[in-house]
Amino acid sequence: MAAVRSQPTRILVVGGGYVGMYTALRLQSKLKAGEASVTVVDPQPHMTYQPFLPEAAAGSIEPRHVVVPLRKALKRCHVLTGRVTKISHADKVATVELPDGHVEELGYDVLVSALGSVARTLPIPGLAERGIGFKTVGEAILLRNHVLSRMDLAATTLDPELRRRLLTFVVIGGGYAGIEALAELEDMSRYATRYYENIKPEDMRWVLVEATGRVMPEVSPRMGVYTVERLAERGIQVYLDTRVKSMVDGHVVLDDGTEFDSETIIWTAGVKANPVLENTDLPRDSRGRVRCTSTTQIEGLRDAWSAGDCSAVPDLAKVEQDPQAMCSPSAQHAVRQARQMADNIVAVLRGKQPKPYRHKHVGSVASLGLYRGVAELFGVRVKGFPAWFIHRTYHMSRMPTFNRKFRIVMDWTLALLFRREVVSLGQINDPKADFVRAARS
Repeated sequence: MAAVRSQPTRILVVGGGYVGMYTALRLQSKLKAGEASVTVVDPQPHMTYQPFLPEAAAGSIEPRHVVVPLRKALKRCHVLTGRVTKISHADKVATVELPDGHVEELGYDVLVSALGSVARTLPIPGLAERGIGFKTVGEAILLRNHVLSRMDLAATTLDPELRRRLLTFVVIGGGYAGIEALAELEDMSRYATRYYENIKPEDMRWVLVEATGRVMPEVSPRMGVYTVERLAERGIQVYLDTRVKSMVDGHVVLDDGTEFDSETIIWTAGVKANPVLENTDLPRDSRGRVRCTSTTQIEGLRDAWSAGDCSAVPDLAKVEQDPQAMCSPSAQHAVRQARQMADNIVAVLRGKQPKPYRHKHVGSVASLGLYRGVAELFGVRVKGFPAWFIHRTYHMSRMPTFNRKFRIVMDWTLALLFRREVVSLGQINDPKADFVRAARS
C-alpha cells in the first residue's frame, strides 16, 4: 500500500518571471485544496512582460501596466520577496537572502527552476560604467528619461561638440530587444523634436552595432534585410559584422576604425543563464543552462523541473533536422513550456506520466515604431501597419490577467486620441537631490 502524505506537497518555484508566474498561475488553478502548497521566490514583487518594455520606454504604455504584481495574481500561492543564492537539491533546501539581509533556508518537495536569464556582457572597457541594459521596467523608464534629458541639454548648450555627443544614441545588439528598443526610442525622439526650436530629426544620430552579419536571426534573412532597409530610411546607421572595442568615457571605438562620442549607450547584446545556477547541484550544459528532458523534468530528477531561458529543453519540432536542437529563449516558448510543465507536475503528483513539450514555431513579430513592424507567420511575410497590429495583438493576448490586458488596451486607445507625452522625469533617478541641496544651503 502506498504511503499517504500527512502534509501537502511543497512546491518551490524559484523565479517569478514568465515561467515562474505562468507555472504558478496554472498550478493554483489545477491543484485541489490541500493537495500541494506553492511558494514563489523572486527578488522583485512583480513579473515584467519584457516584450512591452520598448513601448513603455517610448511612452505608448504606462510602465506600471507592463508588470503584474505577484501577490495580486497568485492569490493561492505564497509569495516571498527574496533572492535565492543556493540550491541543494540533494537536501531539498534552497537558501534565500531576504531584503533585510538575513538568510533563510526553505525546504521543499518539488523544485521548479525558473531563474531566467541576465544580460550577457563582455569585457569591453567602459561597458560597466557607460552601458545601460534593457531587461527591466526600471531600465525602460531610465532610458526614456535619459534620451529626453539629453535632448533638453542639447537644446541649451552652445558647444557644438557637446551637442553632437548628446544627440548621438547607440544601441549594441541587433536581436529583437535591440531592434525594438532602437525603433521605439528613435520614433519617440523624432516626435519630440517638434517641441524643440533648435533640434531637428536630422540633428540626431542613431547607431545600431551588431556583431553578426544580420539582425533578428529569428526571422528569415529576407525580413532581416527589409528591417535594415527600413531603419536606414529613417537615417539610422547600421553597422553589421562589427564589434565594439571600447566605450571609455562615452568614446565609442568600433573594430572597423569608426570612432565617435555618445552619452547614451544601450546594451542588448544577448543573455545568459542566471549565474545563481552555478551555486546548485543541478545538471547543466556547456552554456550554464539546466539540462532537461522533453517533459521539462531536469535530467535524472523526477521531482525537479525547469523551463525558459535558464533551461536546455529539447525542441521536438526540430529534432529530425537537428538531434541536438534546443528551444530558443523566447516568450513564445516560455509561456507554453510553463503551461506544459505545470500540467506535468500535477500529473506526476497524481501518479500519471508527464507529457513531452512540443511546439512548432509559428512565426515571429517585431515592432519598428508606431504603426510599423515586421512579421513572419506560417511562412507568410507581413510588413508595415498589418505587422505592427499583429505584434500588438499577439503580445496583448499573452499578457497575463484581464486587468493588465484592459489597462494596456486603454493606454493604446488614449494614445490614439491624444498626442504622446514627451517630458523627461529625470528627477525620479535622484528624487532627494533638491531636498538635500536645500538642507545644505
